Amino acid sequence: MRFIVIDGLDGVGKDTHAQMIQQKYLKQDENVILRSHPEIDNYYGRTAKKALLGRGKFNKIKASLFYAFDVIRSVRLYYKKADTIIFVRYLFGVAYLPLPIAKMFYWFFSLVLPTSNYMFFLDVSPEESLRRLSFREDQEMFENLEDLIKVREKALELTTDQWHIINTQGTVEEVHQEICSILEENESLSI
Repeated sequence: MRFIVIDGLDGVGKDTHAQMIQQKYLKQDENVILRSHPEIDNYYGRTAKKALLGRGKFNKIKASLFYAFDVIRSVRLYYKKADTIIFVRYLFGVAYLPLPIAKMFYWFFSLVLPTSNYMFFLDVSPEESLRRLSFREDQEMFENLEDLIKVREKALELTTDQWHIINTQGTVEEVHQEICSILEENESLSI
């Protein structure tokens, strides 16, 4: 089983690249599950998404809490249920919390939730992220320059050697090729 994680700021191309990876393995006749958190197919995901569209400290806490429940639900229901499982937005939801708390939760979740050699943190400058987000209809509470700067700094501080940090400033095709190269390299090492 191949467990792939795609994480990063809003607007970096997480869903785009997850879908491209999904297509790569579907073309190889693999069974692929793709989960992009928060998912709207369950109470936890819908509640997290609604809170993300709200404002204020209560909604920040609510979004983080229900996001975590949504991820845990996905792990319980889907982990080891396909040849390839792709999770979009996984561990770095904690980067929206204050840094000391984020470090504690990241450490805890990385101990209890599955990890792999296929974990990608897609990175782009906060300014570019905000530019890309300007095309969206609904803006979430963290989608402003100040929060994007803070969240990116915290997320990069939390990344470990286990994460592949990919700059998504290039074209979608260039970024996808870099991700595929890492996937193929890891697969050849595990043979």
